[in-house]
Amino acid sequence: MDQIAEAKIPDWGSFGKPLFDNPEARALSRVGVVDVGSNSVRMVIFDGAARSPAYFYNEKIMCELGAGLSESGCLNPRGRKRALSALRRFQQLAKDLDLPGLHVVATAAVREARDGPDFCDQVHSETGLTVQVIDGGEEARLSAQGVLLGWPGAYGLICDIGGSSMELAEIGDGQVGHRLTSALGPLKLRDIKGGRRARKAHIKATMEELRDQLGPQRDRLFLVGGSWRAFARLDMLRRGYPLNVLHEYRMTTKQVRETIKFIEKGDPDHLRSQAGVSSSRMALIPYAMDVLARLIRTFKPKDIAISSYGIREGLLYEQMPQILRDRDPLIEASYFSESKDSRLPGFGKHLFDFVMPLFKSAPEARVRLIKAACLLHDVSWRAHPDYRAEICFDNVTRANLGGLKHSERVFIGLALQHRYRNKREGNRFEPLYKLLDEKDQKQAEILGKAMRFGAMLWMHHDAKMGTLRFYPKKRQLELRLPKAGEPLFSEVAEARLNSLANALKSEVHVIIRG
Repeated sequence: MDQIAEAKIPDWGSFGKPLFDNPEARALSRVGVVDVGSNSVRMVIFDGAARSPAYFYNEKIMCELGAGLSESGCLNPRGRKRALSALRRFQQLAKDLDLPGLHVVATAAVREARDGPDFCDQVHSETGLTVQVIDGGEEARLSAQGVLLGWPGAYGLICDIGGSSMELAEIGDGQVGHRLTSALGPLKLRDIKGGRRARKAHIKATMEELRDQLGPQRDRLFLVGGSWRAFARLDMLRRGYPLNVLHEYRMTTKQVRETIKFIEKGDPDHLRSQAGVSSSRMALIPYAMDVLARLIRTFKPKDIAISSYGIREGLLYEQMPQILRDRDPLIEASYFSESKDSRLPGFGKHLFDFVMPLFKSAPEARVRLIKAACLLHDVSWRAHPDYRAEICFDNVTRANLGGLKHSERVFIGLALQHRYRNKREGNRFEPLYKLLDEKDQKQAEILGKAMRFGAMLWMHHDAKMGTLRFYPKKRQLELRLPKAGEPLFSEVAEARLNSLANALKSEVHVIIRG
C-alpha cells in the first residue's frame, strides 16, 4: 500500500490541515512544567501533537508547603525539605531527557510566606531552577487558560482550589475575563478557630464578597484542582458511574448536595479506599466540600464540569501561537495519531468523504466526531485481531483527549468497535453504553459498519474508491463503483455492505460504471 504524503492530504474545511509538523507547533513538542503549590509539587512533561499534548511524564509529591502558614507565617519546614528534594529530582530528570528547561511557578504558599523568597533562592542555588512566584490573579488566568486548552469554546466560571487559596475567573469567546483570588484553600480553612460553624460562616462571607465583585454567574462552572477531582471520584462512587475519567465529568448541583451528604454519613477510610483517593487528599475533602456547597448556592451554575487541565496546561497554552489555540484539540490529536500509528496515513480523509452521505443532516458537533473516528479507524491495527474491537473502545474512552464529553467518547469508541466487529454485546464495556441513548448507539453502529466496509476499498490515493448514496425515504443504500474498483468488491466486502444496509434497514443497490 502506498503511503500518502502529508503534502497531498487535502484540508478539512474549517479544521484545516494538521499543524503538528509546523515548526512553531513542533517547538512545543516537549515542554516541562513544574507547579509548586501549597499542597503538592508536580512536574508534567507534555509531548505529542502540540494542540492536544500527551502527558509524557507526570509526577506529584504531596509536600503541604502551606500547612500551618496562617499561624507561623512560614512554609511548613518538613514540606520545604520535601519540595527541595522533589525539585532536585525534577531538574535531574529534565537534564537526562534533554529538555530545554523547566518552567517553574509557585502559588499561594510561597508568595505569602515570609520565607518564600529565601526558599526560591535556595531552589536556584541547589538546582539552578528559577521559580516564578505568581499572584492570585495570574494563577486564576493560567488556570482558566488550562480549561481553554481542553475546551476552546468554553464559557462560564472557573474555580481553581489549591491548598491555600481559591481562584475564580470568567471565560468566554476564547478569552479570560474577570479574575479574583481568595484564601478559601483547605489548608487555610483548617486553621480557622471555632469549628465547622465558624468555618462555614467565614466561607459564606467571603463567597458573598466574590459574588459582589463578579456579578451573576449562571453558566457552566468548571472545577480545577486536586480536591475537586477527589470530590468527583466520590461522586462517581455514589452514583456507580461506569466511566472512570475525570476530565469533562459532569455533575448537577443536586448531585453535589447528595454527594456531600454521602460523604458526611460515610466512613472516610472506606470511602477513600473505594474511590481511590489518597489519605492526605481525603483529609482535605471536608473543607473543600464546604466551599463547594457555598459556591453552588451563591452562583447557581447551570451545570458543573471537572477539568483535569489547570495551571500546568495553562502555561503550555501561554506558549502557543494563536493559530494553534484556534484549532480543535480532538481533531489535531486524531490527525497526530493517524500519522503516527495507521497503516495508510491520510486515508481517514478519504474514508470521511466516503461515509458522510449517510450523515447529511448531522450537526457540526456530530460531524467532528465522525471526522475523529475516521482518522482513528486504523490506529490499533497492530493489536491482536481478537482484541482490536475492545482495544479501540478502551483507547478512545479512556484516552487523555480534550474537547470530548463522556457521551462523545463512548460514541467514537462504539463506532470504532463496530469498525472491527458487527456486534457490540457480550463484552466488558456494555455498562458504558448507557451513556448514549439508543438512537446515538445506532448512529455509532452505522458509522462503524460504514468504516468497516469502506476500509476494504483501499486503493492508490489518486484512484476513486466509489461513493455511497442513501435514500432514507426509499430505504435504499446505493453503492457506485468505478470499473477499476470492481475487483475490490469481493464476497467479504459484499457481506460488510449488507451488514451496513441492515443497520440502516435498507436494501442495497450496486452500480458499477466504466
